[in-house]
Parts: sequence; structure tokens; C-alpha cells
Amino acid sequence: MKKLLIVDDQKGIRMLLDEIFTKEGYETYLASNGLEAFELLEKEKIDCVLLDMRLPGMDGNEILKRIKEIYPKLAVFIMTAFDELEIKEKTKSLGADECFTKPFNIFEVIEKVNKVLKQRSNNGNDTSE
Repeated sequence: MKKLLIVDDQKGIRMLLDEIFTKEGYETYLASNGLEAFELLEKEKIDCVLLDMRLPGMDGNEILKRIKEIYPKLAVFIMTAFDELEIKEKTKSLGADECFTKPFNIFEVIEKVNKVLKQRSNNGNDTSE
């Protein structure tokens, strides 16, 4: 079972994504900030992260940068309320697999996450290393 970490300071978003991805067959973990996210990343072998850009303490770019330094192959998807090309380009340059604008199409998010994880497992890539 693939493990998915959902990092968002909005409880409603975390709960929605938790419910949807649990039904998709994922084991989900929830964090409301960067500190909680890194605690979970240290404890669990996470396959994918859904990461909000605007978080208390560390922002999404800082968290993304640190994740990619520690776990370069880990799949990371960014969620942001701002549909700006500059934000999307910045997250891509830091190693994000995809950037979704809130409110996002949940079916698109599910499809992209499933696709990236399937490709990586077919290629023999361990996403958490």
C-alpha cells in the first residue's frame, strides 16, 4: 500500500484529501505544518507528499527544498490558492512533480498522483530515497 503525506494548515482540506485517497487505497498521514511533516517523513516510508504552499512557520517552498535535499526521489505535489506562473515555475525548479491551483479538480489530482507513482514503481524507483 502506498503511503501519502498530506500537508495543509486547513483541516477541511486535509480531511477531504484523507478521505478521498484512503478510498483510492492509500495509507494517509496528515500534517498541518512543516515540522509535523518532517516528523512523519522521519518515521514513515512515505511515497508521495501533497504540500500546500502557504503554511505557518516554514512555507511550501522551504519545505519542498528540504524534502528534495533529504529525499530527492520523493514525489511531491504542490497545492496553492494562487494561480501564478511564477509560483508554478519556482516549485518545478525546486523539484515538484506538479502544481495544483485551489480549488483543484480532485479527479485530476488523483489521476496525476496515481500516474506518477505507477510510473516510478514500474521503473523500479523507490520514491522515498
